[in-house]
Amino acid sequence: MFSRLVFGLGLLSATALVHPALAADARTLQIIVSKDKQSLVVYDGTEVVAASKVSTGKDGHTTPSGIFSVLEKQKYHESNLYSAAPMPFMQRLTWSGIALHESNSVPRYPASHGCVRMPGAFAKMLYGMTDPGIPVIISDSELVPRPIDHPTLFHPDAPAAMPLLSDVELRPSMPDSPEKPVQVAMNDTAAIPMPAAQPIAAPEPEPPSEPISMLITRRTSREMVIDIQTLLNQLGFPAGNPDGLLGPSTVQAIKAFKTLRPAEFAGDRSLVSDTLLREVYAAAGKGEPPNGVIMVRQAFKPIFEAPVTIANPRLALGTHFFTLHAVDEKAGTADWLGITLENNLSRETMKRLGITNQESSIIAGEPIARSLSRITIPDETRRKIDALIAPGSTLTISDTGLGRETGEGTDFITITRG
Repeated sequence: MFSRLVFGLGLLSATALVHPALAADARTLQIIVSKDKQSLVVYDGTEVVAASKVSTGKDGHTTPSGIFSVLEKQKYHESNLYSAAPMPFMQRLTWSGIALHESNSVPRYPASHGCVRMPGAFAKMLYGMTDPGIPVIISDSELVPRPIDHPTLFHPDAPAAMPLLSDVELRPSMPDSPEKPVQVAMNDTAAIPMPAAQPIAAPEPEPPSEPISMLITRRTSREMVIDIQTLLNQLGFPAGNPDGLLGPSTVQAIKAFKTLRPAEFAGDRSLVSDTLLREVYAAAGKGEPPNGVIMVRQAFKPIFEAPVTIANPRLALGTHFFTLHAVDEKAGTADWLGITLENNLSRETMKRLGITNQESSIIAGEPIARSLSRITIPDETRRKIDALIAPGSTLTISDTGLGRETGEGTDFITITRG
């Protein structure tokens, strides 16, 4: 009832309504902007804590839909694109010019040049609530985060229970009868065998200081080349630093590898191909090459990436976004929230990615569960990520990879409609 009340009043008055228990540094907030409702809603978990009307981009300057995060904040900013137009309480979403900011004109219909305009009082309040990295979802239609429990999602390892003097026989503190003397332990170590020393429970690990952001997507030629370079180096063909670039060392190593296997590469004129990837994997004893990748960032910086496997790759994964609301280290549990965005793949994109069916991208049934069930993450990678997750961590699943807006000083930015 409280959430519905806040949502309704917030949109009518366009003034900030904030739950009194909400800490200024809360790290599980997420912002959802609905273009069809021309609204902005701030969630803490599944609870609405603030809401307002907004104005998004008008025709010819449409605000892109997708998954963003706050990259930079400035109390007073002037537009670099539109005649130094004032943009107070600016919260940048892309380095190409999309932001949340205050405006004197918020008519509750598309009116901006691409940014998300907010009324002054609300923009100031929201500026005080957020930190860099807070997720911002801009969607064509209204979205609400829902709890999601699935074995593919990450959770902390519950600490193993430690035995406490399990082999020591305990004696009663009172005698069985008033006449029977009480036995008292004597300081005679020769006569009384000492119990074996028991391990002391390790102190609870410190939670990670920063949440992480993750992206699961299809592998591109870059990831293929990194794999080829890594495995060729292991096989004794010097391919240089695994950087995904086809430099002279890598080209020479590929040609040397192919020269020793003329039958396998007969008729294969391309330097890098699926055939090359399979043959390199087979030569290294690695089995079938993976077709997906998980990338991890922390504080806008890449941490690591690792291969994953996507079942039925000709079916679109869709676009899904997850936030980690709470973690119980002792129980080894994690409370994830998820939403599904519209997945607008062009024919050209589907052809490039080898997708023949986009059924799973339609918002119907359980698209999140279907997509999660198709993803297999190696145990070693899972353990590494389980040790890193913290409240506020995010996971994006997307067919389309990093995207042009993802770069230095960003989390993973996924554009679903430009």
